[in-house]
Amino acid sequence: GRHMSGPIIETRKATRILPGIVPVTLVADIDLAIGAKEFVAITGPSGSGKSSLLYLLGLLDVPTSGEVLVEGRDTSQFDDDERAAVRLATLGFIFQFHFLLPEFTITDNVMLPMRALAKLTQAEMRERAQGLLASLGLQDHLAKRPDQLSGGQRQRVAVARALANDPPVILADEPTGSLDSKSSEQVFQILRDLVDRDGRTVVAVTHAMDLADRMDRRVHLVDGRIVSDEKQDKGTVRDPGQPQAAS
Repeated sequence: GRHMSGPIIETRKATRILPGIVPVTLVADIDLAIGAKEFVAITGPSGSGKSSLLYLLGLLDVPTSGEVLVEGRDTSQFDDDERAAVRLATLGFIFQFHFLLPEFTITDNVMLPMRALAKLTQAEMRERAQGLLASLGLQDHLAKRPDQLSGGQRQRVAVARALANDPPVILADEPTGSLDSKSSEQVFQILRDLVDRDGRTVVAVTHAMDLADRMDRRVHLVDGRIVSDEKQDKGTVRDPGQPQAAS
């Protein structure tokens, strides 16, 4: 098998407190290690800290105490520019509301993270963006603006944008939260393929239990703390409750 390296993202006693007259603890003492090629659901009731945890994993927010390590590097001493550089190269983000820029074509939207990373020529960026969009079934819409697409199509553009810089990790916050069931299933299958076919790590906050049940691992939060963290069977693994039959 592949050589075992350390976790791709890890939190150590990560705590995030919103300061104020009455400080609010968003997440507390989070110890979480996520390895390569994992498909992880973060679940829990409303207000349990799911998005707060995802924002810490994604370096969109900084822990009040504790550490967040990305590819073994402790990011707690990084400045904003260093955090932004790690995000651009290592992490792709998909949100419930796609946050596409309405005045740009979908091709230009997908090129934005590439422009920020500034590794490719203009022609290479356009070719990569169009290839990503085509791979997601959007080859006939490359010159359209987001408002000319359906909700499910816009969310696929958001997936293409998350993949723009070929990051090993995709972080998704309620990626199917605003979609109908057919579009939700399409987005779920895309995420599944990113893990199984492309070998990426996908961490998704979701309220959709039917989708969470089909991910490989579930981290469940209550009141800002992890209360369970379990590997889940994908249907191909024997039921752990059954004795192993002699072969």
